[in-house]
Parts: sequence; structure tokens; C-alpha cells
Amino acid sequence: MSTPPVAAVILAAGKGTRMKSGLHKVLHPIAGHPMLAHLVASVDALQPQARVIVVGSGREQVEKFARDHDALLAVQEPQLGTAHAVQQAEAALTGFEGDVLILYGDVPMISSETMTAMLARLNAADAPLVVVLGFRPEDALAYGRIIAEADGAIVKMVEFKDANSEERAVTLCNSGLMAVRSADLWRLLAKVGNDNAAGEYYLPDIVMLGAAEGQRSAVIETEAWEVAGVNSRAELAGVEAEWQQRRRTEAMADGASLLDPTTVWFAHDTVIGRDVVIEPNVFFGPGVTIGDNVVIHGFSHIEGATIEAGAEIGPFARLRPGADIGEGAKVGNFVEIKKSTLGPGAKVNHLTYIGDAEIGAKANVGAGTITCNYDGFLKYRTTIGEGAFIGSNSALVAPVTIGKGAIVAAGSVVTHDVAPDALAISRNMQEVKPGWAASFRAVMAARKAKK
Repeated sequence: MSTPPVAAVILAAGKGTRMKSGLHKVLHPIAGHPMLAHLVASVDALQPQARVIVVGSGREQVEKFARDHDALLAVQEPQLGTAHAVQQAEAALTGFEGDVLILYGDVPMISSETMTAMLARLNAADAPLVVVLGFRPEDALAYGRIIAEADGAIVKMVEFKDANSEERAVTLCNSGLMAVRSADLWRLLAKVGNDNAAGEYYLPDIVMLGAAEGQRSAVIETEAWEVAGVNSRAELAGVEAEWQQRRRTEAMADGASLLDPTTVWFAHDTVIGRDVVIEPNVFFGPGVTIGDNVVIHGFSHIEGATIEAGAEIGPFARLRPGADIGEGAKVGNFVEIKKSTLGPGAKVNHLTYIGDAEIGAKANVGAGTITCNYDGFLKYRTTIGEGAFIGSNSALVAPVTIGKGAIVAAGSVVTHDVAPDALAISRNMQEVKPGWAASFRAVMAARKAKK
């Protein structure tokens, strides 16, 4: 039997005042990725027919996200509750016939597997009217409660504000996430009233409206982590911390060694090979891929970089976007590399900046070397050939090419190409004046004594 098409309605109309930010709440990042992007990625795994983001306050920021991610928009203005918010998506889904997932932009960690489980329960043999995602937090706080039978059939759903003491003692809480057939959803939403303590139109009321018609709804449960909401900076940090801990555990299970796991921070898309060693205090921004048998020493910052097998990075190295480190290459302490390629076995060991450059296999770049890639208006490239040796404290003024096997003498400022196997020296002739230093000290000591 074929499965019905799926649409997702993502609620993102809230003001997010507790974030105290000019950035819309659902665009705050977790692991270098906006919360809303995490959620949309999970939805996309289900290959939905449509995605509708319901916006309100600060909607121009979310509208840009929607355009970039090919999502439909609906506007909730004013904001009169969650049922009212979902109702605003009806026009955008005109003609859609299938299952609707109702999600929240500030509940970003829900997995595609859990969404699939909700839809499977909705299409089970007993065909519940609504499937609600429940959870059991350590502290139920002010969450709405779900009173259910042993088989998951929902007896009652009640908001905390409207619950009595017996209902508040129930530990099964409502995440707010639901799955419901479109034909039922719009019909039930039209019946929702606002006769409650907050005067709002509550989405969970559709369950009880269905029950009044003799139709049963069901709850399935997930762990509290998946439905953790983000309403403040502290909650954002809490979700980030949990995500990082799970990613560290996954990395170690897959064959990487983290010497001090709690000090390593991953991005949402970090790819790590086997037998990688990561020392303490390493930070990965988005876009990093690491091959097998790589060693990353402490206090390194890596973003938008590819590191091939057997390379060694750091300590105190910074790899910026476009850094491509070849097999067995070495990037040492206090080295910064941006938009550059290091060939296999190349070495850039100390106190060096490499930008917009291509460095050949087994080339050696000495301490204090700088590729001068910017003239204040445009960027230019530097090419260093295979096996070339760049002496310490050299400045390579781009555009410039150092040929294969060439040597640049320490302290040189290179402004013209250097032929393969040639020696380039660009510095003033050293002059030595015997005894000058002793005479200088005597004169200055006498001058100081007179004061």
C-alpha cells in the first residue's frame, strides 16, 4: 500500500523576546547551523510534497530563509495561539491531500526517524485521528499534559494553566508536535475556540474535538532531548551542549580519539575519518572534512577546510575556508592558511600566513613567511613549486611563482618569479663595523651619567 503524501507546517511566528536579539529566534545557530535549518533538513529526508513556514514577528528574516530553502510562507498576524497559527497555512496547502506534520521552528532537534514514526502511527490499522508526540521530562514544569491509556489512546489533553492538581501530576507531556490528515485538520481547526485561561486558540483542542465526535487519537513517545524547545540564550546553550556531547560520542564510536572530549566542538557537517586524534580545545566550524590518521593538536580552529589522510595540524593552527591540506602535510603552530592548497608532504611549520596560494608536494615554508596576497583592492595568488624551500621571514609578494626545487633565502622580499632550482636573495648587503657597539655603549653611558 502506498503511503500518503506529506506536508510540513512549521510554526515560526513567535516574537522570541526572551532571546533579547535582533536575530529571529529560529535563526540562531546550533553547531553552526540555524535552528530552522536543522529542522528543515530532517523534514527533507521525508521528501515532503510541501513545506509551509508560518511567520509573524520579524518575518522578513525568516522570509529570506524560506526563499533560500524553497519553502512556502504563511503569515500569522496577530498571533492568537497555535491553532490559529496552523490555520494560516491552509491557503498555502490548497489542493493538498495527505498527511500533515505540525512542527515548531524552535524545537529543532526532532529527527526524521521520529517524524516517520508519527506518520506510521497515523496510518496504522486503527487509523487514529491525530498522532501527538509526547515525552517525559525530568521536570514537567508548565507543559501541557496528556492523559492516555496503556495502548497510547488519548483520554484527555489539557494545558497546564487549565489542568487540575491530579492532571498536573501526570508525567506524560505534550511536545506540541502532531501528525494529522489534511482533511481532518482544517475541519477541526475551524471548530477550535478560545474559552480558556489565556484566551488563545490551542492546537491540542483538535484532539478533544475529535473525541467528542467519537474519534480516537494516539500518542507516541520520544526522549525529551528531541523536543527540547529554545526560548532563551540559556536554553540555546543547553541544546548546543547536548548536541555536541552526542556528536562527540558518535565520533569516538566511529573510530576517532578525542583526548578531552568536552573541549572539542563540532559543526553540524563535520566529517571525520578513522584513527583521527583530536587533542584538547579544538573548534570545527562548518565545512570541514578530515581524512584517516590525521592528528589535530590542541587549540586549533578549523573551518571550511579539507585535511587529507596522515596530515598533522597545529597546535594553535587556524585553517580558514578554502584550505586544502594534502596527504601527510604538516601545518604547525601559529600558522594561518586561507584559500590555499598544500601538496602531499608539504610543511608550513611556524608563525606563517598562507593565503591564496598553491604549495607543491614536499615544499618547505620557513617560519615567519607571509604570502602578500592583497594590495588593498584585489587578491593575487602565490605558487610554490614541488620541493621548493622558502627561508624564514620571507615575504612573497603576489602574484609570484617560486619554481620547483627553488630556494628563497631567509629574510627575502620576493617580487618576481623564481626559476626552478634557482636561489633568490632579496635583502641588503650586511655591513659589520668592528668595535662600534662598545664605543656606542661608552658614549651613551657617559651621556646618561651627566643627567
